[in-house]
Amino acid sequence: MDVKLDPSRDDLPLLANTGHILVKHYVLDLDVDFKSQIIEGSIVLFFEPGNRFKKQSSSIEETCQSESNEACKFRMPEPCHNPVTHTSTFSSKMGYDGFSVCGKGVKDTSGKDGNHDNWEQASGISSSKYCCDTGNHGSEDFLLVLDCCDLSVLKVEEVDVAAVPGIEKFARSPTLTVVSEELRNQIIRELVTLPADRWREQLDYYARCSQAPGCGELLFDTDTWSLQIRKTGTQAATDFPHAIRIRYRTKPQGRSVTWTSDQSGRPCVYTMGSPINNRALFPCQEPPVAMSTWQATVRAAASFVVLMSGENSAKPTQLHEGCSSWHYYVTMPMPASTFTIAVGSWAEMKPETCLSNDLATERSLSSSEADFRYVGVCGHMEYPCRFQNASATTQEIIPHRVFAPVCLKGACQETLLRLIPPCLSAAHSVLGTHPFSRLDVLIVPANFPSLGMASPHIIFLSQSTLTGMSHLCGTRLCHEIAHAWFGLAIGARDWTEEWLSEGFATHLEDVFWARAQQLAPREAQEQQELRACLRWRRLQDEVRNSPEEMQVLRPNKEETGCVSDSGSSVIKHGLNPEKAFMQVHYLKGYFLLRFLAKRLGDDTYFSFLRKFVHTFHGQLILSQDFLQMLLENIPEEKRLELSVENIFRDWLESSGIPQPLQRERGAAAACGLARRVSAEVAKWIRVNRRPRKRKRRETEEVFEKVRHRWCELVVKHRYTKAYKDVERFLQEDQQNTSKFPHVAARQNFRRSSPLCGRTTLRLSQHLSMDVWAALPSGRCEQCCRGHWRTDSSPGSCLPSCGGSSTSEGAGPHGAPGTQLAPGCANLHVNI
Repeated sequence: MDVKLDPSRDDLPLLANTGHILVKHYVLDLDVDFKSQIIEGSIVLFFEPGNRFKKQSSSIEETCQSESNEACKFRMPEPCHNPVTHTSTFSSKMGYDGFSVCGKGVKDTSGKDGNHDNWEQASGISSSKYCCDTGNHGSEDFLLVLDCCDLSVLKVEEVDVAAVPGIEKFARSPTLTVVSEELRNQIIRELVTLPADRWREQLDYYARCSQAPGCGELLFDTDTWSLQIRKTGTQAATDFPHAIRIRYRTKPQGRSVTWTSDQSGRPCVYTMGSPINNRALFPCQEPPVAMSTWQATVRAAASFVVLMSGENSAKPTQLHEGCSSWHYYVTMPMPASTFTIAVGSWAEMKPETCLSNDLATERSLSSSEADFRYVGVCGHMEYPCRFQNASATTQEIIPHRVFAPVCLKGACQETLLRLIPPCLSAAHSVLGTHPFSRLDVLIVPANFPSLGMASPHIIFLSQSTLTGMSHLCGTRLCHEIAHAWFGLAIGARDWTEEWLSEGFATHLEDVFWARAQQLAPREAQEQQELRACLRWRRLQDEVRNSPEEMQVLRPNKEETGCVSDSGSSVIKHGLNPEKAFMQVHYLKGYFLLRFLAKRLGDDTYFSFLRKFVHTFHGQLILSQDFLQMLLENIPEEKRLELSVENIFRDWLESSGIPQPLQRERGAAAACGLARRVSAEVAKWIRVNRRPRKRKRRETEEVFEKVRHRWCELVVKHRYTKAYKDVERFLQEDQQNTSKFPHVAARQNFRRSSPLCGRTTLRLSQHLSMDVWAALPSGRCEQCCRGHWRTDSSPGSCLPSCGGSSTSEGAGPHGAPGTQLAPGCANLHVNI
């Protein structure tokens, strides 16, 4: 591999050799087992040699280190139920001697989980030293590298597609007389290049081929981030099997999926948008350039619903009692990282009554329209494109479904269901044709790490969006809908340029939401200006509190989009844990687009945006693709020194606040709505700074309860930095509690006897001498059992209390070494 990785860095490696060979289609066949928290099955990959690969006649210089020869050794897979139809042994000339075939009658040396020993651990060689060129090595075998981790790979085999009935139509010769590797590869080449209007036939033959028998096991091994596969004697990508089957199982701790319980307490599993993407769900090519289609069959218990990225609204097929099967497919090529699956006891949410106040009426395609797809000339690779379908271009609201746990039915009906139609209609009015034919919305479990996530044909929303007014739900829904265009239909060729996805979605969510609410132009402008003010403050905080190198929107600069000859690369900061909490790419991208929209004017800018979408849908882009096309559409008088280079310098390749943005925010006058909100915030800040004179007992009770609980935690965990909070609470906040006896009672405040006449606070029984010394002392105290003590002996009860006295120097009640009077477990601190 020609990319050397440093394990100590936080970059995410993309090791798939997409420069030599590309996956064109995946067929997944999976079983979901909630008891073991494992997804097990097979995946069949259909390949096409990459454009960069050229068969070389002469041998090239070996790039493997001499010590890598041992690392390049491969083992055969463990026994599987399918019979082995072909086995081979390594020749000593190739450096693979000493390895035997693990097949029938051979002892299985794999671990109990079915995974083979990691060759890194066995040989002591790190992946950074594994730098072999995966192309033609002269005498070396071609090496297929897939992105893979947290998976137990059980078997890899070539698929005998020539055994599929009727497949001879894809062979150049009329009859299949001699079955060879060349013939099988020829069939796959014809299959993957079928014209778009034959997409149904293509999917059908993909499915048939995936069920074909194996015709020889392949050598494989894994390291931390990849799966490597060889076929002995195959020295070029063009000769490597174009259809292979991988049998594998996930691991419960795999980072691509989350096993959890939903809000009703029922088990579920879903992909979480992990930084490592889907490589712990199935072996794949993760670089964005590996755009592929897929189809999947998933089996689960009959009580579960399977949702997935798919063009069809799948319905369950009962296989046998207690088990159902679900099938989805996608015909638009997209990166494997966009694949999403969720399995759980979801219920489909439907409105109780017909929504009469929707902005538009849903218009579904008729069966004849849906089956007929225009094949027009677009800039992307050929597929059944909705942008060339006259009926799809006028469809304002695509068919949609909502799924959630039953316990959230009321919240979904009250908020989410009525918002989807106007938000979809608003998005169509701004950008035009919906890239995808349908949409599922799923309310994911409470442990979902963000407010939402968009994937092809499915959106995950956090239950937090259902609370309160509809504003949060509406804006987040608009944000995720915007990703259908920017992030999915149009993707970034270099994942470090995520502003091309998140910046656009953040900017468009305001526009969509304003139209969904049918706001007047002035109201829409004020609302957007208010949100800009809030984001400006958030960006300032972000810049102050994040590393400078992670504030750059185009960190690779002139090397953006560049990969090695094999196609491997790394994603800068892709594994940095701080990245998941940062919003710089959202905010700086949003302000850049807002800046450009103001320069052009909204009408001109959004007209250009529709043109841009129509030009680049189905493709991967870099920042310069967008900026160059934009500047070409700006009249000379409006450019005012705008250039791609200036925008790179000021906005994309520098940390901190962009200078043009600082000047704009400094000169901008707040709109009326923003001024009113600022005045309201300033008023409450002033009120909060006044001496606390509570007029409402309910407010007093809430505040006291929170501060009281905080003090308990401070004392219990000996958090010395917050002892001042405890002292302030005791000296200031409790001055007026005597006016509210019910508050004191509810918060475990106890009135002392008339002899003391002071209010006491039960804090915790976890006090030590140093904590006690830090607290303000009083003249006398009385515990809950009537035991008295004085300041001079803070750690002991007086003998008169009837309890056991502690030795001198012992801690207070509950401290180590203290002998307590029966039932005396509470400390009462005198105020």
